[in-house]
Amino acid sequence: MIESALIVSRTDKSAAIFKDVLNSASINQIIFMQTCGEARRILLEREFDLVVINAPLQDESGENLSRYIASKNIAQVILVVKNEFFDAVSAVCEADGVLTIAKPVSKTILWSAISLVKSVHNRINKIQNENEKLKQRIDDIRVTDRAKLILITYMSMSEKEAHRYIEKQAMDLRTTKRAIAEGILKTYEN
Repeated sequence: MIESALIVSRTDKSAAIFKDVLNSASINQIIFMQTCGEARRILLEREFDLVVINAPLQDESGENLSRYIASKNIAQVILVVKNEFFDAVSAVCEADGVLTIAKPVSKTILWSAISLVKSVHNRINKIQNENEKLKQRIDDIRVTDRAKLILITYMSMSEKEAHRYIEKQAMDLRTTKRAIAEGILKTYEN
């Protein structure tokens, strides 16, 4: 869920429009900066779910900042550029995962872009959570396999017997196979 946003825009007027649409999208933690330098500094201090960059800015175009944020997976990025530069900028930035919008921007288009970014953000979060679960399972398997190897080596068990022993201990003690395997490793590796 997108809860916080950073708006980087040269003018207060355009920032107010973006803030209004973000508030309508239930994004209430919003900070406004006027330069890329200010934005880079605050991104070092805290995290945001979304960064909206209204290009050009006082100190640079905003393209490099948007590409940096997206490539480092710091936040979802919407880059708003002048219509005459849209094709060139979007061709470069969208490869890094930056959603590019051409000016003039209506509230409807901005709302649609935010909805799209929210959807992508939620999907990425689900994939990251799934990835963490898979990493945990792989780690559990590694620990269990090391414990089986110890049982095979020191207790002269077969691989099947070692597997069954760990499983049975986990069931009998109402704990996980990993906890049993860690206990075996602690006993024999010290």
